[in-house]
Amino acid sequence: MTETPNPHIVDADTLTGEMRPIRRVVVSLGSNLGERLTSLQGAVNALADTPDVWVTEVSPVYETEPIDAPDGSGKFLNAVVLLDTTLAARRLLDRAHAIEDAFGRDRSSGEFHAPRTLDVDIIVVGDRRRNDEVMQLPHPRAAERAFVLQPWYDVEPDAEIPDTGLVAELLEKSDRSGLTRRDDIALQVQ
Repeated sequence: MTETPNPHIVDADTLTGEMRPIRRVVVSLGSNLGERLTSLQGAVNALADTPDVWVTEVSPVYETEPIDAPDGSGKFLNAVVLLDTTLAARRLLDRAHAIEDAFGRDRSSGEFHAPRTLDVDIIVVGDRRRNDEVMQLPHPRAAERAFVLQPWYDVEPDAEIPDTGLVAELLEKSDRSGLTRRDDIALQVQ
């Protein structure tokens, strides 16, 4: 994956002068409960409003069948957002959870694939690797999920998941059945 930071971003903390690297981040969005499109657009807006985050691309929206979900779960709307940031991965994860919470994400059921108003998953943060109880980078199932790979490929065809492979090659191997591009709807960057 190429890291192409926005050339207009100053990568030093203006108060302390501390240098922080600019990293390309891939975020996957999904919703299969409530006002799905409103939730996805709200997530894009919230990411764009986050200090030290610059949204650079938003993929087309796809409608997908739920995977490993309880019976009766509705279809997902999915998209991928590319952004540049100087935030640490942990702070970005905290922001992703806060955005989910703001859109009514309920984790109380304890069911792993339960329907959700909003899912904000961090797929990659530059070339960072992390595997602990807090987060895993790259996202451990992204390479198997067409609902992540296809929209990511649409906005960054030469992308690569560190230690895994090119998104284009992973997409060719993935199950794309149940994946429908929704050209009738689109997400906007403010």
